[in-house]
Amino acid sequence: MTDRPAPSVRQLLADLHAYRLRTMAKADLQVNIDQRQLLEDTADRAAFVKAGDVVEPFSLPEVHGGTIELARLLAGGPVVLLFFRYEGCPACNIALRHYQLELYPALADLGVTLVAVSPQVPDKLVAIKNRFGFGFPVVSDTGNGLARRFGITFTASAASQAHARSKGSDLGEALGTGRWELPMPTVVVIDRNRVVRFADVHPDWLIRTEANAVIDAVRPLVPVPA
Repeated sequence: MTDRPAPSVRQLLADLHAYRLRTMAKADLQVNIDQRQLLEDTADRAAFVKAGDVVEPFSLPEVHGGTIELARLLAGGPVVLLFFRYEGCPACNIALRHYQLELYPALADLGVTLVAVSPQVPDKLVAIKNRFGFGFPVVSDTGNGLARRFGITFTASAASQAHARSKGSDLGEALGTGRWELPMPTVVVIDRNRVVRFADVHPDWLIRTEANAVIDAVRPLVPVPA
């Protein structure tokens, strides 16, 4: 008996959407669909982080305490930044759990550091790391300073905000920032010279970068053992 390959992250998120089609109220689901389509239609792709960009040094708080600094991370090898929305986002929970199983071990074997980044404040964001026992750092970009530098932030539409509030939900409160600004799901691979070697941004948060694409991007950056 052979093990079946793990489903792709896109398949897992397609399954989530299919489940919602069966179970969610049509009006609620349509707001979600409309917001994702609006982002696809209006995203300023020219502003997205891209290969060849140089990343300025940064320091961000880790949810279990302390800080991560780009310079210190790069001293050990390339770094992969994984931007996600917030700890209560169903798609993020599915995607990050997948990356924990399918991406993190391969990167660790290559000596590459994976860091997950969200704008949510640390005392709220820590829940997702505790929930799954992630082996990689989860850090808070509370003011979206880094995400803005990468050109990957958006603010929910007025219709989405009004609908959420009508249901008793306030994203600014959930994030702890008072703002409805979020990063688009993004993977950024940075080499030891602070140069971006791979960047993949998805305005639609039900589309995420596959683990194999990230692994393929980092392999050329890792010295081959003699």
